[in-house]
Amino acid sequence: MDSPALPRRRDFLQTTGLGLMSWPVLSSFLSSSDAIAAAAPAGPSPASTLPPLNRFPRMLQDWLVREVRAAEQRGNARREALKTKADAEAYVKSAQDRIRDCFGPLPEKTPLKAQITKTLQREGYRIENIVFESRPNYLVTGNLYLPTSATGSAKVPGVIGTCGHSLNGKAAEAYQSFAQGLARQGQACFLIDPVGQGERFQYLNEKLGSRLGGGTSEHNQMGVPQALVGEFLGTWFVWDAMRALDYLITRPEIDTQHLGVTGNSGGGTQTTWLCGMEPRFTMAAPSCFVTTFRRDAENELPQDMEQCPPRVLAHDLDHCDFLAAMAPKPVIILAQEKDFFDNRGSTESYERLKKLYTLLGKPGNIQLHIGPDPHGYSQSNREAMYQFFGKATGIPAAAAEPAITLEKDADLFCTPKGQVSEEGSRTLMSFTREKAEALAARRKPLSGEPLQKALRHVLRLPALPDTPPDYRILRSVGQRKYPAKSYCTYAVETEPSIFALLTRLSDEALTSRLPRGQTQAVLYISHRSADAELREAPFVKELLAASPGAAFFACDLRGMGDSQPDTCGANQFLGRYGSHYFYAAFSQMLDRPLPGQRTHDLLRVLQLLTAAGHTQIHLAAQGWGALPAAFAAVLSSPQVTQVTLKHPLTSFHDLAIHEDQQWPAALIVPQILPHLDLPDCYTALKAQNLHLIAPWSAPDGMK
Repeated sequence: MDSPALPRRRDFLQTTGLGLMSWPVLSSFLSSSDAIAAAAPAGPSPASTLPPLNRFPRMLQDWLVREVRAAEQRGNARREALKTKADAEAYVKSAQDRIRDCFGPLPEKTPLKAQITKTLQREGYRIENIVFESRPNYLVTGNLYLPTSATGSAKVPGVIGTCGHSLNGKAAEAYQSFAQGLARQGQACFLIDPVGQGERFQYLNEKLGSRLGGGTSEHNQMGVPQALVGEFLGTWFVWDAMRALDYLITRPEIDTQHLGVTGNSGGGTQTTWLCGMEPRFTMAAPSCFVTTFRRDAENELPQDMEQCPPRVLAHDLDHCDFLAAMAPKPVIILAQEKDFFDNRGSTESYERLKKLYTLLGKPGNIQLHIGPDPHGYSQSNREAMYQFFGKATGIPAAAAEPAITLEKDADLFCTPKGQVSEEGSRTLMSFTREKAEALAARRKPLSGEPLQKALRHVLRLPALPDTPPDYRILRSVGQRKYPAKSYCTYAVETEPSIFALLTRLSDEALTSRLPRGQTQAVLYISHRSADAELREAPFVKELLAASPGAAFFACDLRGMGDSQPDTCGANQFLGRYGSHYFYAAFSQMLDRPLPGQRTHDLLRVLQLLTAAGHTQIHLAAQGWGALPAAFAAVLSSPQVTQVTLKHPLTSFHDLAIHEDQQWPAALIVPQILPHLDLPDCYTALKAQNLHLIAPWSAPDGMK
């Protein structure tokens, strides 16, 4: 429901002022063509005869690698400065503090309300199927593998098992195997389903399966809008495991002096994060995850939202630092020779940690094992984990893994129908929606300087230089079928080696610096490709027809159109693990959200046009381009005298409350809803003759 302090979003977007005083021709033209504009597609038609220009496909990748390398160099400088045990102890404390800042405050602990719903008796061990609440009415399912061969009242070590991205969660073969293997060698293992997997699908279909496909698809669908309200999906994974540990230590069978954590792939991620967040663990074995952020960036390896902690690179943290946070406790890094998680980074992490552990007097407590296999918790790596945990606990492991007997998935169900939703569990999205509604209820409308200040903060905008940006004049690539006799494209350097591609239409053939002499200009920000939209988008043709006396520019901001990345595999432009997602996720880790970077690009382009004499700029955009256009317009009065946005996003609030929202991660501004929302910007832009056409809501973002 809408905040009483704000105008209703739908009503506001339908009635935003249309007083286009400085552009009378455009005012009458658009008022008579709204119906056509609303019905027209946002981008180019499929019948394009020319492929969109893409002359800078490596620009964003090269920028990312530079930024991540710089973060790694800063982190290495910190680590190389360690000379004494006191230095090492201070570093451990610093790593813990920086990690906590990335993961944010943890919720209050509430009653677990744990229930054992079934017990399976097996030779030498038993399996208890357990349900507990990690948050009120938010159910977690897990299998507790308990040794039954312990003599008398002897207690056994306890291990939390975290699953990778298996559709069936804790029932996957590799995860059953390590849990059973531990139990058959004298160590208990509580193996839990991650949210979105196993018995914890959040997007159910009529057959109680995941309508999104489960696992990574559910994780990103949940995790993207969480960022709007200041939440991080990885914190929710970590919290589930911390509460699982709370339950485990209540069991009389468990020796609380020996508490471990292990998992593979996505479970290796959780294990790594838990090393940094949960001080009660006494040993850890992350498998097939630990490398370096630089290797992941250079190798173009996208990962789930829970694997990308906000601000982590801005804090100069790397994978090794999460393990450093529990130094000098025993940790073994498990890698694989044929893994896509680059084991060169695993070795680099180990070498960094070896120095730290040596300074702390426990060089033998950090180990590295690289198995011979592809990605996965193979028997070789499981056996390395058994041996390491056995040494740490004083319970020797067998030379080889015992023969494993796999259970049927249904026998490991903790709920009657195999899904917690059927037991009334809340979904993760319901918490996001609840927080968004609470923020809307207490958020006050912003305008003027407070709005501009809040925008600069959430977008992480750097101060603009005093001088306009330099630019390159690109050679013509021939006839592009634009609605003008000629064109010239300028690569505007908005920051070192980052370019906004600015195309000027004209009747005169020019390949020269920006012409002077016109005060009025139309600046169009593309939805996906300025090149294609100049040829085919009806909105562009309408703008041109309505502005006969103005200079006309079309612009691709970074990563769009002429700089669309060719990274992250073939045809990965909009995939769930595509290039836009990849750079959005890394940008959040760098604390430079991608919408903020694009807003900075646009501000620099506006600075250039103003320096060229365009003191009355009509800023127009559609679809994805409307977001940075709205932000830049709020920050660019008085040179922006008119704003026209076609298919702008209604509000970020709408994305946070709709579980099926379709706007990509590249359009998400982390932590914006505690401060402001788009209607604040639209209200402010009424003073700049704002005109909104057919806004898009939560389901429309991938059009």
